[in-house]
Amino acid sequence: MLETKTKEKFDILKQDYADLTAHVRLDAWKTDVASFEERMSKPDFWSNQREAKAVNKKLKVIKDRIQLFESIKDDFSSISDFVEIADESNQTEIDKMIESLSVNIGKLQTELLFTDELDSSSAIMTIHPGSGGTESCDWAEMLLRMYLKYFQKMNYKYTIIDNEPADIAGIKSVSIDIEGEYAYGYLKAEIGVHRLVRVSPFDSNGRRHTSFAAVYVLPDIEENVDFELDENELRVDAFRAGGPGGQNVNKVSTAIRITHIPTGLFAKSQTERSQLQNKINAMKVLKAKVYEHFKQIEDDKLSSKLEKKSSIEFGNQIRSYVMYPYKMVKDLRTRFETSDVDSVMDGNIDQFIKEFLIHRAKERGGADGK
Repeated sequence: MLETKTKEKFDILKQDYADLTAHVRLDAWKTDVASFEERMSKPDFWSNQREAKAVNKKLKVIKDRIQLFESIKDDFSSISDFVEIADESNQTEIDKMIESLSVNIGKLQTELLFTDELDSSSAIMTIHPGSGGTESCDWAEMLLRMYLKYFQKMNYKYTIIDNEPADIAGIKSVSIDIEGEYAYGYLKAEIGVHRLVRVSPFDSNGRRHTSFAAVYVLPDIEENVDFELDENELRVDAFRAGGPGGQNVNKVSTAIRITHIPTGLFAKSQTERSQLQNKINAMKVLKAKVYEHFKQIEDDKLSSKLEKKSSIEFGNQIRSYVMYPYKMVKDLRTRFETSDVDSVMDGNIDQFIKEFLIHRAKERGGADGK
């Protein structure tokens, strides 16, 4: 006979599965697949490479979603049958099956919360320390480590395209290019000011310090949006990269800074040995910034999320990380919290992201009168 705890896990799984199937639009997804495949079959489909790639990506996303749901449905049927005949000798196997299926159900539940056109895009993230000198610079680097571990867990490919080290410890700024399905959809939950409370390792008196760092995320528009910059409106400056690196990095002007003159927005890249590759990286970031700038103007906002920054200080934070006198990470938007700070700093931020997406969906539902 199975343990009571396992039966309780299965009951929760059944409820999660029922909730998922209530929101799955399988027939609509299959209709979308047929529509996209019909478009792709036309002789002139690939004449517009950008549009063709966008359609191909959307088709892949929907097909993957269908495949995941079909797999969930089959696995749930198998587990349901197995539970009926299982005994204590199958305990470990049943627990593993339930855990694996729960992960897949959670993954699809989260994907169904993505409704923005660019949610499936790759992303560009920047991290900046707030006031506070070395302490805040160190906190910015701690956040960078947390996100890199999260990217690894999500199997995202990432490239650090600009990393400016601080004078004593930590970083002054960093920009990361993240490639992966729904990277922007997930990471936009991290946009905002992050607050740290701890005993500072840089304070010889062992006093408690509060530090702030800001995280900004933009969608990578390269593969989804037809948007180009006028080269006549750009200024390109080459300079020597700072910080650690090879001889070529430090002695040759391979680092690139590109400024969009009409808006004053800029982007730079200095981590590649090739000036050409640094220029490509910087242009990619700048295009995303300028696109977001004009998009926000169309939405009756004064400037982009990235450039119109709220003060990186107390009162503007989205999440607090407390390491002393107690341990807790709390999201101030959703009220979700955990005492396992070490796990969060090791990149386990999935639940924070999911809670944010649920919170935002509820807000939008209320705004729409649903």
